[in-house]
Amino acid sequence: MNLFDAAFWSRFQFGFTLTYHYLFPQLTMGLALLLVVMKGIALRTGDRRYDEAARFWGRIFGINFAFGVVTGIPMEFQFGTNWAAFSKFAGGVIGQTLAMEGMFAFFLESSFLGLFLYGERRLGRVGHWVSSLLVFLGSWLSGYFIVATDAWMQHPVAYTTLPDGSVQLSSFRALLTNPWALWQYAHTMSGAAITGAVVMAGVGAFYLLTGRAVEHGRLFLKVGVIAGCLFSLLQLFPTGDGQGRLIAEHQPTTLAAMEALFNTAPGAPLVLIGQPNMAERQLDNPILVPGVLSFLTYRRWGATVQGLDAFPPSSWPDNIPLLYYAYHIMVGLGTIMLAVLLVAVFLLWRGALARTRWMLWLLMLLIPFPYIANTAGWMTAEIGRQPWVVYGLMRTAQGFSPEVSAGNGLFTLLGFMGMYTVLTVVFLFLVRREIEHGPAAASTAAAH
Repeated sequence: MNLFDAAFWSRFQFGFTLTYHYLFPQLTMGLALLLVVMKGIALRTGDRRYDEAARFWGRIFGINFAFGVVTGIPMEFQFGTNWAAFSKFAGGVIGQTLAMEGMFAFFLESSFLGLFLYGERRLGRVGHWVSSLLVFLGSWLSGYFIVATDAWMQHPVAYTTLPDGSVQLSSFRALLTNPWALWQYAHTMSGAAITGAVVMAGVGAFYLLTGRAVEHGRLFLKVGVIAGCLFSLLQLFPTGDGQGRLIAEHQPTTLAAMEALFNTAPGAPLVLIGQPNMAERQLDNPILVPGVLSFLTYRRWGATVQGLDAFPPSSWPDNIPLLYYAYHIMVGLGTIMLAVLLVAVFLLWRGALARTRWMLWLLMLLIPFPYIANTAGWMTAEIGRQPWVVYGLMRTAQGFSPEVSAGNGLFTLLGFMGMYTVLTVVFLFLVRREIEHGPAAASTAAAH
């Protein structure tokens, strides 16, 4: 790390603001789906508990949405302030999806969120369900435009190069149907749904452990563990598998770095534990499962997987240990969550979940896991793309704004850190207050 390297501080600042920002959208996108489900069950069965649960989680959604907006705006400006060269080069492509995210998806979500939160009495039961559906569509459509933007940077398609060296879009349809975007979107949204489900189950476990809002706590547990288990399975297969095979096909260097596979090998093993040793170019203290990486990648146990030795070092990701650990943290936490949720679903089926205190504690303590796993997943994607800001077209070192000094980057980074510390305290206070008030308070407020 060079403290006087302006590119480093621009990268660090954008990475920090992006990581902090994504703590909020993943919950809103996950809750958006669950709100539709709960309102749909209430509409079909007439069970008012699901209406009350939807009102409660709608208020949590609203708080989370507001903080997501506040923390997302600075990232848009950083394209111009810190990454002007990249914006000039790729603006003719990514400007399309970013504009549509702001003009269509965001306004759809925010407009109908207001109706969902404050218009229940006037909309009626069917109208209120429709508003929840449109909030969900706006939220998930917003996610698609953002993922499609990042997917183009991972796997550029549908572009032509202009005389000045920049690129422009040649087919909007091809941009939106980029195969990388389709798999990445499915994987991202299943991760967001896991966050919403685990948070819901954890809050339900908290209510049961404290003896408050017990009926709603049981409902939160039921919806949360079933949805969490379902999307954890989807996260593993087919979305995770499909994303991994795309990486193997189009970014083989990234795959080798993710697994710290330094040498090309037939029947390549899957790494469970180990520490990358960059000096010796080997994996220290490894625990391996022979042949599994070859099978997962090419569906043949003896298939040859290219290692880092098959590529020039200049094309390697510039922080292989961080990439390796981020990837294995994502996979490890995903495996733990799937195991816990499978046991929870079994206990739910047996009618014992609500009285199994050790499992309630596990579910409550599980709440940070999807946040960490999703963050590690995005780190895997973005660090794995290095040293390219647009894979194969533009290197990261060419994309930052040369007029922004290292001092300016560091100063604004410290400002963001201070501001986000304050936002964190305010966010936790507001969410804690809603949880303390409980679903009954949310229903009373809606009645007035």
